[in-house]
Amino acid sequence: MKFVAALFALLVAGTATAQNAALPASKTHIRFTVADPQLEPAEYSLEIYEDGTGSYTASYTASKNDSAAAPVDRVIHVHEPLVSHLFATARAHHFFAVECQASHSHVAFTGNKTFAYTGADGAGSCSFNYSRDQAINQIASDLVAVAYTLEVGTRLASEHRYDRLSLDGELGALQEAVQERRALELGNIASELESIANDDAVMARARERARALLLEPASVR
Repeated sequence: MKFVAALFALLVAGTATAQNAALPASKTHIRFTVADPQLEPAEYSLEIYEDGTGSYTASYTASKNDSAAAPVDRVIHVHEPLVSHLFATARAHHFFAVECQASHSHVAFTGNKTFAYTGADGAGSCSFNYSRDQAINQIASDLVAVAYTLEVGTRLASEHRYDRLSLDGELGALQEAVQERRALELGNIASELESIANDDAVMARARERARALLLEPASVR
């Protein structure tokens, strides 16, 4: 059965390669989607191109205030070495045209995750809560960390406008997440951090936290 599954994955990848032969290399991209109705946002997607450009979209099911409840759609940039690792993993796994869900897994539900690859060299997708392949779990964890940063950026913008007293706690939690690599690519929320750091109406400790986050190394930012 494993041989048949592997053969099928190869055939799917080969067919996708033929269908996408005319697609420019610059349009090669990976889309990562996470859906969990128990969380906010209830669903979000990261679309990343091989040059590191991309976008983030998020949908909410609960209302907090007008700015936080509105759908989010923003341009992002993912840096090295993460972007190269992401595309190398996709190609090493038949462009995600594989069965990646771990069977009989007792891991807690952390959202239905989907990877989808589209490029001149192939196409494929797979969905999972927890993958049987640790390389796929790792890139999923990394992109969840990127999405976490972007979600914090959304909250920071809202709190800066409506609830400045919450900024210190939010920024402290973000600093901890950075240290634990649960938050990546802080450069995508640099404008929110700079706005807080330069606002004399914000408490001094929150401004200092924002400045410290802006100085994080490139591997994090």
